[in-house]
Amino acid sequence: MPEITRGADRPPGTRYGNRPTMKDVAARAGVGLKTVSRVVNGEPGVTPDTERRVQEAIDALGFRRNDSARVLRKGRTASIGLVLEDLADPFYGPLSRAVEEVARAHGALLINGSSAEDPEREQELALALCARRVDGLVVIPAGSDHRYLEPEIRAGVATVFVDRPAGRIDADVVLSDNYGGARDGVAHLIAHGHRRIGFIGDMPRIHTAAERLRGYQAAMADADIPVAEHWMSLGATSPERVRREAEAMLCDRDPVTAVFTGNNRVTVTVIRVLAEHSRQVALVGFDDIELADLLQPGVTVVAQDAAALGRTAAERLFRQLDGTLVTPERIELPTRLITRGSGELSPAG
Repeated sequence: MPEITRGADRPPGTRYGNRPTMKDVAARAGVGLKTVSRVVNGEPGVTPDTERRVQEAIDALGFRRNDSARVLRKGRTASIGLVLEDLADPFYGPLSRAVEEVARAHGALLINGSSAEDPEREQELALALCARRVDGLVVIPAGSDHRYLEPEIRAGVATVFVDRPAGRIDADVVLSDNYGGARDGVAHLIAHGHRRIGFIGDMPRIHTAAERLRGYQAAMADADIPVAEHWMSLGATSPERVRREAEAMLCDRDPVTAVFTGNNRVTVTVIRVLAEHSRQVALVGFDDIELADLLQPGVTVVAQDAAALGRTAAERLFRQLDGTLVTPERIELPTRLITRGSGELSPAG
């Protein structure tokens, strides 16, 4: 039989979920409710001995202050919500951390959740956070119509969109230069002699995917390179689909000599496909990936600053809450081309 270590005995008659109240603290310490309130809120007018007794009662009972009453008095919960696309995506780790650091600097708690790229789930999550009286929302949108947030914004919920713009409402948005970054990445491949360049990206309805495709097309047009229809593929980023599309481009009668990948998940799958092919194929990916510099060759990428996106969005959110921002703005952050070897390969044959 496993040994069971029991914690401290619970007060008689209590059940899990029944939290100790200020009344319980007052009874244990032998003082009035007002005295407990003063100690809990750090107010003056309590003798050191009484304060010690109240604190001992608080520690013994595990009492925690209920901030609901303070919310009613001040109209603020000191909490903000973050709606992400996918909590498991490495891109959102530094973005979320940056939002949290800004929130913490303002004495606020961050509550986040994932939409799983589902517009209905995004709306459900955003409105659930508003129902819990968050002061503001940072949203990476999955949908294209955000009019459902208009009543919340009118009610005073500060709102900033990040990575993708809001749909059908005027709101602050912080983006990366997806078009310019993709254009630079493809131009880099062209500068190394490539003319048959494939593009594999995310769903076409997603703003970032559409902008990166537009950048690819612009770079090819700048170089007067006609683009075959089958060189472009947008859709789900599942490994199965990406592998199928990559292999079709590589095994075509007139195969591509380079591939530009539209995000980190696509890049990882294409790296696996290229490792199975003996022919040398150049690669530039949008978004950096972990260990990209340790592969042979290293992976050339167009890197976004995810932390800067999160930090800029959160700072604008708190400026809205402070009343120093009134007119919504669109802020576009630059990307950076990091050359490591895969994007500098010359066309084979």
